[in-house]
Amino acid sequence: MKIGILSLQGDVEEHEYALRKAAAELGKTIEVVRVKKNLGDVSALVLPGGESTTFSALADVGQLKKAIEGGLPVFATCAGVVFLAREVRDRVVGSTRQKTLGVLDIEVVRNAYGRQRNSFETELEVREVGRVRAVFIRAPAIVKTWGRAEPLAYVETPGFGATAAVVLQKPHLATVFHPELSTTSLHVYFLRGL
Repeated sequence: MKIGILSLQGDVEEHEYALRKAAAELGKTIEVVRVKKNLGDVSALVLPGGESTTFSALADVGQLKKAIEGGLPVFATCAGVVFLAREVRDRVVGSTRQKTLGVLDIEVVRNAYGRQRNSFETELEVREVGRVRAVFIRAPAIVKTWGRAEPLAYVETPGFGATAAVVLQKPHLATVFHPELSTTSLHVYFLRGL
């Protein structure tokens, strides 16, 4: 099985390591490849953290959207979640005209926790996964879900109350934090579903 990581920026190496370790834990053989414009023959795709506006500007949005709507499973973290969302706004400026893939039934607020200095770590209980250490770095907040999007964990977000921290919309998994920095449990969960 070949797993692609969108390699325009972000935690690419960390996801490579986490995917390989997760596959070893499951006894699965995978090949992890970096993709930029051409997806090739990947079986699943990771959209890492970074800057969602950079993804919007540099990625082949049409090709990605077509592949995902055609059934390509995606594991998105932090900025990758913003890039997948149907609705996006910014905590400070409000509505944005940011181009997204628009495939996940969620509304996201970018930079919901504030600036870099407001980054934090916490423990979360993730349904179907267990307890995980969650690293929030200029994280977005999922303030609304509908349709097939199913929250698996929640976190308290200043100004928004309890917001979804992990969402499953089969075959897609989305986390507003960076699991690749603290755990392989969500990578295991994603690979198990493939």
